[in-house]
Amino acid sequence: MDQILINLLNGLSSGLLLFMLSSGLTLIFSMMGVLNFAHASFYMLGAYIAFMISGAVGFWPALVLAPLAVGVLGALFERSVLRRVHHHGHVPELLITFGLSYVILELVQLVWGRSSVPFTPPPALQGPAFTLVQSSRDGLALVWGAAPEAMCRAAEGVQVACSRFPMTRAFMMLVALLMLLALWLLLTRTRIGLIIQAALTHPEMAEALGHDVPRVFMLVFGSGCALAGLAGVIGGVTFVTEPSMAAVVGSIIFVVVVVGGIGSLAGAFAGSILVGLLQTLPLTVDASLATLLNRLLDAGIGPESPGWPLLRITLAQAAPILPYLLLVLMLILRPRGLLGTREG
Repeated sequence: MDQILINLLNGLSSGLLLFMLSSGLTLIFSMMGVLNFAHASFYMLGAYIAFMISGAVGFWPALVLAPLAVGVLGALFERSVLRRVHHHGHVPELLITFGLSYVILELVQLVWGRSSVPFTPPPALQGPAFTLVQSSRDGLALVWGAAPEAMCRAAEGVQVACSRFPMTRAFMMLVALLMLLALWLLLTRTRIGLIIQAALTHPEMAEALGHDVPRVFMLVFGSGCALAGLAGVIGGVTFVTEPSMAAVVGSIIFVVVVVGGIGSLAGAFAGSILVGLLQTLPLTVDASLATLLNRLLDAGIGPESPGWPLLRITLAQAAPILPYLLLVLMLILRPRGLLGTREG
């Protein structure tokens, strides 16, 4: 039971990290109609810039400065490069952001090397946020921080298991929820949010009222990149900061955006949580697909059946491909996604 709860929390934290990434991508697409293929590269750039800044002034200033730096770089890219091809259609935009992802990857490898860098969390984020203690005698108990060794030591006739939830993942969840609240307040309760929504739905009218729509586009693109940079800081300190980190999340965030609904911020949140859970919860199931089919259909298909080699795969082994299977089903059954308003 304790391991299931920990995996559930791991899935929620992974989903919230995906939301930090997909929200910026969704914001850019909603405003400009641009699917930014370099979005995951800005995520990686945020992690490396934060690593560089934290070495000089510490992690907490880097948490603020690195996303700002990534946002400025994104805004400069939109102003100097992307805007020049915007009127040529979507294909040049896709190609130029696709090329930018390779440029950023090569620059990162030239500056920081091809191996991972030691981006460690600060002392406040080290260790567990809490420990779940599962005892055969006392049941499930929650202990804040690290549980004492005496609590995790099995006694005579009593089985005890301790599962720790890292502080970095708890911090990731907190930052993602605060970012969700800030985005909602910005878009619905401020004048800037009204201008952004007006430029999204009626750009000609917004420009006629005196608003600089191209500047709004630049700020939105930079803000989306800054959100990716913030996710990179959190993801880099929680997992591993290495050149392949962009490739790890690059495809999955497009799965999230399509499943949730292209252009929908609420859909991005729902899709992120769904994909995060889909990647982690099957890890607790060690049964093969054949075993599950036997239970559902009573078909007598054993896991060792030579005619069904794919059915010998366990759900834990199939977990990485489940989001992509969900993507295929979503495109077949509901192309606009869970909460989307336009066709994918």
